Amino acid sequence: MTRELTGSDVLVLRALGLGDLLTGVPALRGLRRCLPDRRLVLAAPAAIGEFLLGHGVVDELLVTNGLEPLQAKGSGHLAVDLHGNGPESRQLLADTGPEDLLGFATTGFPGPQWVRHEHEVLRWCRLVATWGADCGPEDLRLRARGAPDAPDARDSGPVLVHPGAAFEARRWPLARWRPVVAALVDEGFDVIVTGGADERALGAALAEVGASNRCGASTLEELAELVASARVVLSGDTGTAHLATAFAVRSVVLFGPTPPAWWGPALDPDLHTVLWHGDAAARDYVGDPHGEVVDPTLARVTVEEVLDATRRLLTTH
Repeated sequence: MTRELTGSDVLVLRALGLGDLLTGVPALRGLRRCLPDRRLVLAAPAAIGEFLLGHGVVDELLVTNGLEPLQAKGSGHLAVDLHGNGPESRQLLADTGPEDLLGFATTGFPGPQWVRHEHEVLRWCRLVATWGADCGPEDLRLRARGAPDAPDARDSGPVLVHPGAAFEARRWPLARWRPVVAALVDEGFDVIVTGGADERALGAALAEVGASNRCGASTLEELAELVASARVVLSGDTGTAHLATAFAVRSVVLFGPTPPAWWGPALDPDLHTVLWHGDAAARDYVGDPHGEVVDPTLARVTVEEVLDATRRLLTTH
């Protein structure tokens, strides 16, 4: 069914994955503050969009995936491209008949200039600021830091390990996760492994050294609840790491092909330890985040580094 848009609607496209959607939350909140009397409609995949809808970030969900045609038409509405910087996403929004269309400059469409070396959160905040929106990294939170339901890092909750990633380039080797999990289990921690249904083998391998395997057994809302209850989250550059940021939960995040200056935790640096062995001065080096082998930068992260970072967080007030 086609959704009829009116002048009271703000249609925002960000039909991407969990981490992408979470880094776009500040821009969405900025738009809501700037346009409080207009309905914020998010075009996004069902599960992730419903998650943000449930947390009150947006008013309505238009289910879509990637760059498929948007099932929406109207006039008088504002359309905002938080999806990317290509003409394809801009044209999808233009096809809905908006009165105004906000996005970065691309072929056939005006707008502010795209900056390659920019944190993903700040990029989209900068875009919506051209419309008068005020937002920043503090808007990433889905739970206030120090909220009553936040766990004490020293004596409650599990250690959550999320070893998988969408592409091999961002997957730290299982042979290194195993001794990390084994050491934490030996030290008396309850370790839970999370991941998708296609990552059950990862969870099973870590269950052999004492972890609880929840791969393929959790909805997004259940995963979020696990993250929110954790003492610390260990993960690669994935959506789960962004959930830890959103819920102000301590985390150790392993970066490889993409520098953390672009996608790392954007607030609470005392809660989040980033492990990355790239050259911050070599601004033009970025590996292939969609690669089929482990990125060499990620491969430089050692078992000892991950354990040391985790133990520091576990003993920090």
